[in-house]
Amino acid sequence: MLLVGNGTLITRDAADSCIKDGCVAIDGAVVAETGPTGEIRAKHPGARFLDARGGIIMPGFINAHMHYYSAFSRGFAGKGPAGTNFVEVLERLWWRLDKALTLDDVYLSAKVCMIDCIKNGTTTVLDHHASPHAVRGSLFRIADAARETGVRSCLCYEVSDRDGEAVMREGIAENAEFIRSAARDKNDLLAGTFGLHASMTLSDATLEACAEAAPAQCGYHVHVAEGVQDEEDSLKKYGKRVVERFSDFGTLGGRSIAVHCVHVDHSEREILKETGTAVVFNPESNMGNAVGCAPALEMYGAGILTGLGTDGFVSDMPQSLKMANALLKHNARRPDAAFAEVTGMLFRNNAGIAERYFRLPLGRIAPGYSADVIVCDYLPPTELTGVNIDGHILYGTGGRCVTTTVARGRVLMEDRRLAEADEAETFAKAADASKKVWERF
Repeated sequence: MLLVGNGTLITRDAADSCIKDGCVAIDGAVVAETGPTGEIRAKHPGARFLDARGGIIMPGFINAHMHYYSAFSRGFAGKGPAGTNFVEVLERLWWRLDKALTLDDVYLSAKVCMIDCIKNGTTTVLDHHASPHAVRGSLFRIADAARETGVRSCLCYEVSDRDGEAVMREGIAENAEFIRSAARDKNDLLAGTFGLHASMTLSDATLEACAEAAPAQCGYHVHVAEGVQDEEDSLKKYGKRVVERFSDFGTLGGRSIAVHCVHVDHSEREILKETGTAVVFNPESNMGNAVGCAPALEMYGAGILTGLGTDGFVSDMPQSLKMANALLKHNARRPDAAFAEVTGMLFRNNAGIAERYFRLPLGRIAPGYSADVIVCDYLPPTELTGVNIDGHILYGTGGRCVTTTVARGRVLMEDRRLAEADEAETFAKAADASKKVWERF
């Protein structure tokens, strides 16, 4: 038995409970019970106790769209002129970087990001991977990093036509093989979806091949209308908008994720809602790539399961929350907009999305839920309750306020010290490997 107590416990249960001197008891990988610290410790006198020291105890964060392979872009000055529009950014940076990755690079980049996740309190990640010159085995190497670090990961490979038919076929095979392998995972650590890049890099023949090869009910993870060029390409080539085209191929559904959706129109939003497809909003990425602001408020309000991701920019979910709140307010020109929606995306909807792929319920500290618990070093200057906790997190904390991270009952960090992963060794190896990646770029 493991106890985490002596802090303000935010359970995120149906009643939004806030226990002032609270404690959570963890039995194996699940939450056993919650209550006052003294009461829980008295019931379990021999249990290991992690002291929150008056901080906030709450569920671990979930990142609904990430690119683990992005770590080696950090600090990279590039070769040649920078992209001046979305397609140029892809062509001049990301589609050259991913070609330079080996399987060892894939592993190291993923492990760097996972260590960042732990340090920022992110315990579950839905990742989207690409390494065209190292496709086969790439998801399994990322899975190795997940096992070593303990970060729950749902993985997929980005199928695309941009590197030729042979690489496209390898991507299909990697997805199918990993999905079947992850389905046998008994530790609720790994899951798989079928990854697709975007409509503009996927022919009808490729979408048909994916539909034929995809394991039943696996769901897809795909970029949708991130740049306006994606919609323009689909209309020009196929006479359909992106969401309509994907719908015709069975890509959408209750286990699929449509990422970005910056340029979807009302008719496309209706299709997303009718099919039960989840959408992931990535504010920092959308601003950085200057593609526009997704109609996230409209999608959320229409009942589309809309979550929050970082698109590989950071592993700090509170930072993404701040960005989402500011961008949507600015775009709507309404200071009273977005707060309820963006906090709902991070603290409720991300769990709803992730639960589509994992066995244990997520996002709450309640009996039977996965024991994903973090402690945040935060002393509130005003009253903190279960009702106003989101305001405290948004305006008073950040990912680096996290001191302790527990995932599936496994202590990954305690008092800001990583319990298992060797950060210095991993980052040193990554620094050496990244130099060679930059040379190959």
